[in-house]
Amino acid sequence: AVRLVESGGGLVQPGESLTLSCVASGFNFADVSMYWVRQVSGKGIEWVSTISSSGYLRNYPDSLKGRFTVSRDNAKKTLYLQLTDLKFEDTAMYYCSQDREGIVKGQGTQVNS
Repeated sequence: AVRLVESGGGLVQPGESLTLSCVASGFNFADVSMYWVRQVSGKGIEWVSTISSSGYLRNYPDSLKGRFTVSRDNAKKTLYLQLTDLKFEDTAMYYCSQDREGIVKGQGTQVNS
C-alpha cells in the first residue's frame, strides 16, 4: 500500500526556515512526479509545489516562488520541501502527495509561523 510519512514541521518565528521531509513506500517513487500541498484548518487544499520524477522540473505558485524549494532523493525515496523567510500566512498542515489535489497524501506535518 502507498505510504507517505511527513516530518520536520514545528513552531518558528517569522523569517526563519524549515525543511520538511516525506518518506515514501509502496510504489515506484522514482517513476512519478510528486507534490507538496498544504491546508489551513477549515479551508481547502492549496498546491505548494510539483517536482518531476527526475527532479529536473519544479513548479510553484507565483506567490511562493523564491521562498520554497522542492527536491527529492530517489535512492532514499524521500521528498523534501525547504521553506525560507516563513510568514504567518504559511501556517498550515503540509502534506506530500501523489497528486496536485492532495487526494493521496500522508498524515501531514504542522508548520506554525
